[in-house]
Amino acid sequence: MRTVKVAATQMSCSADLAENIAKADRLVREAAGKGAQIILLQELFETPYFCQKEKAKYYSYASELEENKAVLHFQKVAKELQVVLPISFYEKKNNARYNSLAIIDADGEILGKYRKSHIPDGPGYEEKFYFNPGDTGFKVWKTRYARIGVGVCWDQWYPEAARCMAIMGAELLFYPTAIGSEPQDGSIDSRDHWQACMLGHAAANLVPVIASNRVGVEEDDDSNITFYGSSFIAGPQGNKLLEAGRSEETVLVTEFDLELLETQRLEWGIFRDRRPDLYKIISSYDGETMI
Repeated sequence: MRTVKVAATQMSCSADLAENIAKADRLVREAAGKGAQIILLQELFETPYFCQKEKAKYYSYASELEENKAVLHFQKVAKELQVVLPISFYEKKNNARYNSLAIIDADGEILGKYRKSHIPDGPGYEEKFYFNPGDTGFKVWKTRYARIGVGVCWDQWYPEAARCMAIMGAELLFYPTAIGSEPQDGSIDSRDHWQACMLGHAAANLVPVIASNRVGVEEDDDSNITFYGSSFIAGPQGNKLLEAGRSEETVLVTEFDLELLETQRLEWGIFRDRRPDLYKIISSYDGETMI
């Protein structure tokens, strides 16, 4: 039996970057105190969700991986607590800017980084103004406790991303996110749809999914978003095992038997019976022309 305890966290964020890192630190320590070995923090937790408006001044939030304050801080925390931490940050690399994740192993070393592949663009979520499309491709890392795959927010709406990581051997899928109300129409509530998509990733791949969202109301000029939390951990049949509320700052922790999950995937036969020779059309935009 090879077990691992995982955690999803959720919190509100302010304009005080040091305060945000300190709050995230408290949640990580709380999760570790409950036995969690891989702990997920939400997307871009260092700052407010600055993508509500297109403002050049927010480019100053970006930093290179080697200089990012959150990454440097949590390298030390990971080593101290012996935990794995995927850390979301706004990455600067020469003239490019990315929405990135640094994967910090339990010894504090950075295993690598993932750059968000799918970049949204819409009222309140103006990410194409701030981020280049990620160029790393989907990745799976062998951490001390498990092989993990990661996606960032908008990536979670794409079953192709989850399937790619599952095929590459991911035993757990982690999705940090920042999602809430729609500034142009407050009557829209996408929470159930959001969760359903990722529960589908878990069920289709028989791989647990761990999602962390932020909470609180954030305003920028005439735009405001109420982030609806509802972070959750899903089991391999697409069943919600744990779910946070819409506004609380909290930690969710549960345990998985990775050997048992591997056996279930093999017995179910979904990877044995795949037909990749028939799936080439998925590389097209229009259903006809292949890239």
